[in-house]
Amino acid sequence: MENKKISANRQKKEQIVAKLSEKIEKAKGIVFTNYQGLTHKQLEGLKKSLKSLNAELVVAKNTLLKLSLKNAKYDDSDLKSPTATLLLYEDVVLPLKQLAKSIKDLGLPTIKFGIVGSEALTGEQVLRLASLPPRDVLIAQVTSAMKSPIFGLHRALNWNLQKLVMTLKAIEQSKLAQ
Repeated sequence: MENKKISANRQKKEQIVAKLSEKIEKAKGIVFTNYQGLTHKQLEGLKKSLKSLNAELVVAKNTLLKLSLKNAKYDDSDLKSPTATLLLYEDVVLPLKQLAKSIKDLGLPTIKFGIVGSEALTGEQVLRLASLPPRDVLIAQVTSAMKSPIFGLHRALNWNLQKLVMTLKAIEQSKLAQ
């Protein structure tokens, strides 16, 4: 029986793939961006701002990223140029808003594509998702929309009663004036 030696470099790469696979499995959403053109300082600033929103920006070689995606059973066909992966762990919209703000301020990074849940999204769709209001605001809007017909009905029914009261008051005023 031969005892095969695995190089330290290969072990390191296998550890990276294992960590990436674990993070991808844990993430609710994944966005792939091309980070070329960003300075190291800009990239680190973006990472720090995303970390506070419970998201993580990971830069890894595409070959290692493809192996991680295969382990997590995702399609990896669009990974060509240098790729930074944004992993969204809790709220999907807030980190995307931060990414969109960075794109607006710096003109970079560019979004390749994204995966939210099991849905594949284009770069355009990811930016549209980033323009959504926060979850609390959406819930308030839906609740308000659900209450609106009830308030309308209440106002319509109440108007008839108010009209009757105003008519009776006018009759009373006219009789007192006579």
